[in-house]
Amino acid sequence: MAKRPIEDVDAAVPEKVKKTKKDKKEKKEKKEKKTVDVIVPVVEEVAAEKEEASEEKVEKKEKKDKKEKKDKKEKKDKKEKKEKKAKATEEESTATSEVSAESKPSKEERKAAKKAAKASKKTEEDEESSAEDPNAPTHTAMGTDAAGSTATYTQSAELTAVSNETIDAFLKEHSVFVEDPHKLNLRPITEFKYLPPNEFDFTKFKIPSPIQAATWPYTLGGHDCIGVAETGSGKTLAFSVPAMRHVLALASSTKKDKLGVRVVCVSPTRELAMQIFEVLEKYSKDAGLRAVCLYGGVPKEEQRQKLRTAQVIVATPGRLNDLINEGAADLSKVSYLVLDEADRMLDKGFEEDIRRIMSACPDKSKRQTLMFTATWPQSVRDLASSFMNTPVKITIGNRDDLRANVRIKQTVEVIDQRAKEQRLLALVKQYQSGAMKDDKILVFCLYKKEATRVEGFLRMKGCKVAGIHGDLSQAQRTQALAQFKSGTCPLLIATDVAARGLDIPNVKLVINVTFPLTIEDYVHRIGRTGRAGSTGMAYTFFTEHDKAHSGSLVNILKAAKQDVPESLLKFGTTVKKKEHSVYGAFFKDNEGAKAATKITFDD
Repeated sequence: MAKRPIEDVDAAVPEKVKKTKKDKKEKKEKKEKKTVDVIVPVVEEVAAEKEEASEEKVEKKEKKDKKEKKDKKEKKDKKEKKEKKAKATEEESTATSEVSAESKPSKEERKAAKKAAKASKKTEEDEESSAEDPNAPTHTAMGTDAAGSTATYTQSAELTAVSNETIDAFLKEHSVFVEDPHKLNLRPITEFKYLPPNEFDFTKFKIPSPIQAATWPYTLGGHDCIGVAETGSGKTLAFSVPAMRHVLALASSTKKDKLGVRVVCVSPTRELAMQIFEVLEKYSKDAGLRAVCLYGGVPKEEQRQKLRTAQVIVATPGRLNDLINEGAADLSKVSYLVLDEADRMLDKGFEEDIRRIMSACPDKSKRQTLMFTATWPQSVRDLASSFMNTPVKITIGNRDDLRANVRIKQTVEVIDQRAKEQRLLALVKQYQSGAMKDDKILVFCLYKKEATRVEGFLRMKGCKVAGIHGDLSQAQRTQALAQFKSGTCPLLIATDVAARGLDIPNVKLVINVTFPLTIEDYVHRIGRTGRAGSTGMAYTFFTEHDKAHSGSLVNILKAAKQDVPESLLKFGTTVKKKEHSVYGAFFKDNEGAKAATKITFDD
């Protein structure tokens, strides 16, 4: 191999080195260029953001300045207006004072001017009323209902045309007393044709009963009302007709499905609730409304389902409170509330339940509250007034003093305790023999066990008998009552669950085997006969154990012009005062007594 000369080697090395340096330089330039390409957009972006921020600041500042200028201008305008007003008032007062200073009227002139103003005002009012209808009084309820609509009642032209003598004769004949704090002086609706236009079927009634005739003008007008009338006088229809008209008036502005519960009627017993429901359901169907009956002793599920679409509720207090607590019953829209057998509902046994129901309803100023009863003792009146808004009280007959139906012949037999069952059997055979074998007899006992014993005794003696009391299931109670009403079983033994409100047609005889705990319950018991203008009979067994009630019973018999047996008078005629629940016989009721005057002595 030939050797290269040293000069050739030295010449080749610089060329290689030069090439490497050139490559490195190119790479460096590329890298720097790339870095510049990345940095330039970022810098531009940051610059753009700064520019935007500065623009926003300028805009905000401009807005702020504009707002401040506007506020200053408004303040200035207000100030100027205020100053102008003050100036005008000052000028006016100055002018007035100058005028008054020039000619101040005397005392006589001022009186004459006042009289003239009153007279002109009265004339204007008379002209306005005569322009509408001079003979047809129209009144509006004092409050509005929960939905905000106001109930009104206009007296029909036909009723207005009836002479005053005819109206006075009606009021006198039926002993109708009206305590009207509103001084409306409304005429009773003595015939169904005088009612406001309606679609209700009254064909099975000849004319309205006195309690219906007297209460309808006020209840249709939206006023709270207390109706007190004897048993069997048609109180259920008295509150049912206004209830339906009340809901229909609300339905004219709201869809029926969205109305919610508007009417609630509360009664003390299941049987009475079912009876009221029959009446209200009939009129509800006629009006295209839905009603539901709530009572214990049966499953709740069906009642819950019906509550979702109901506008009318008839209930016993216990079951209604259960469903309220569950959230199934919403009474927040109720605008028409009825307590039937109100004296019993406001008694100690139901008072708390009624308070809970009232608290679930709107305030008394936003609802119409009605109470109907056959007895109205002093003990419940204060409590009733706390639930009502300036009520009108209508009484048929003198009901402030407890009285029985005068069409019922009452017979009281003072008897030994052990002779009761045989005497009962003799009476049943006497009044259910021959042509009277299908006559209905209702027998009352005080206790459930006593009712069961008497029922067994009469069945053993061959009588066809049924029973109704608290130890029986609801199905048994309903069946027994249905058999008695239809006449398939003409003899019914009952406790006081059947004493109030039940309208059982053609009961010929009521027998009290054991005297009730109160004289009011006695009046209600015998009121199961002699209903709707018919006559009836009542036998009562009275023993030495019942002597505390002798004075009250004597008063009831005398007031109804019945014979008072000498054997009853032997127990005395003193009426025992009702004891206070807390203070007993030592309680002194100072209501209505003259207030003590404060005496001051000189030093």
